[in-house]
Amino acid sequence: MDARTWDVVALGEAMVEFNQTSPNQPQYLQGFGGDTSNAVIAAARAGARCAYLTRIGADSFGHSLLQLWGQEGVSTAGVTTAGASHTGIYFVTHGSEGHEFHYRRADSAASRMTPQWLSGVPTEMIRNAHFLHLSGISLAISAGACDTGFEAMETAREAATLVSFDSNLRLKLWPLARARACTAQAVSMCDVFLPSLEDMLVLTGLSEPNDIIHWGHDHGAATVVLKLGSQGALVSSGGERQHIPARHVTVRDATGAGDCFCGNLLARMAKGDDVFQAARYANAAAALSVQGFGAVSPLPHSDSVFAVL
Repeated sequence: MDARTWDVVALGEAMVEFNQTSPNQPQYLQGFGGDTSNAVIAAARAGARCAYLTRIGADSFGHSLLQLWGQEGVSTAGVTTAGASHTGIYFVTHGSEGHEFHYRRADSAASRMTPQWLSGVPTEMIRNAHFLHLSGISLAISAGACDTGFEAMETAREAATLVSFDSNLRLKLWPLARARACTAQAVSMCDVFLPSLEDMLVLTGLSEPNDIIHWGHDHGAATVVLKLGSQGALVSSGGERQHIPARHVTVRDATGAGDCFCGNLLARMAKGDDVFQAARYANAAAALSVQGFGAVSPLPHSDSVFAVL
C-alpha cells in the first residue's frame, strides 16, 4: 500500500456501556462500547495507526471517551464535542439466550452527524487512510448519519482508500426493509465486507455460508469475511476461499468479539498480511477477547495474540 498517515480510520458512534455482571442481577459494570470504536481500539492494540470520526456530547461520558481514545493511542482530531447534545449510553443484559442490548441513544450527538460535518478534518483523515471502517450501526442511528456514512464511503473511493463494512444489524435502530436496502448499497461501495451469519440470515434469508459469500461478491465486495462465531470464519478473496477454524475457549462475554475480529483483521491487512493471514490473527484475537468482560477491556494487545499463534 502507498504511504498514508493512518492505517484504520473508523466512523460511527461510541457509547458508554453498562454491562450486567450476572444474569438477573441488578449490578452493572461501567465500560465503553460502540462497534466501530471497539474495532478501532482493537486495531490500535494490534499496532495500527488509528483515528476515530464521531460527535460526542459535552458531558462527563463524552469526556471519558476522549480519555479512553487518548490512552489507546487513537487520534481524536476528527471527534467533535457538541454542547447541545448528549453522549449515547447502552445496557447489556445476559440470559439463557445470550446477551441483549438496550440503547439510550435517541438524539445523541453522533446521531446528528451530517455530510457537511465531514468536510475539513474528517475528510482529510479518510483520504489519508489505508482503510475506512464503518458498520450497519453507523448507518442506522439516524438518516443524517446514514447520509454521512455513504458520503464518507464515496470520499474513500475517490481517494483509493479501501472501505471495510461490518453488517452489524440492529433492528431496534431501523426497519428491516431499510436495513436491507442500505446494507446492499454499502456492500456495493466496500472492498471488504464483514458480515455475521446471524445478520445475513435476517438480511437475505440465506443460511448456507457459501451462498452468503456469493451474495457479498455479487453485490460488489471483492473480499468477504463471514464471521461464524463458534465455527470460526469463512474468507473469500481473489478466487480463493478458506475456512478459519474457531479456537475453543471458555466464553465469558462475547459482547465485542465481532468488533475485535474486524479491528485486528484490518490492522494486519494494513501491515501487509493477506486477508487469510489477517483472519487467522483476528480469529485468535477474538478468542482472547471473549474470555474477559465488557467490549473494550478484554481486547488483546499484539504480544498476547502472537503468543497464542
